Amino acid sequence: MDSRLELALTKLKSTGVRMTPQRHAILAYLIDTMCHPTADDIYKALEPRFPSMSVATVYNNLKVFIEVGLVREMNYGDQSSRFDADMTDHYHAHCERCGGMFDFDYPPLAEVERAASEQTGFIVTGHRLEIYGICPNCADITKH
Repeated sequence: MDSRLELALTKLKSTGVRMTPQRHAILAYLIDTMCHPTADDIYKALEPRFPSMSVATVYNNLKVFIEVGLVREMNYGDQSSRFDADMTDHYHAHCERCGGMFDFDYPPLAEVERAASEQTGFIVTGHRLEIYGICPNCADITKH
């Protein structure tokens, strides 16, 4: 079992969250994927293994994971929320054609938070950096 999954399961158990097969599968899927899925993506991926699972089950479990601090929800206006189990500081590139979201490494911009706090008086709790463009797969499609 992946060590990230083991740590996440331990954290869930320590908060008193009961482990169900569906909850385990949703968490494992989120930890194993790099695609930042929507709740519907998760449902579609797991529905063959859990035919009685509903989209509501996925949403309810995602809410639990967010509350415990295992998953972050990324809202993008009117589009569906996407979910990320990588809780480290990292940034995202977002494809304007397919909607794909990809992680990229860049040093955390702590100075931006500091400047925002100094200039606005905010108690800064975090920030999000997103790059928009066309992913390599979509760019290939347009070349043909």
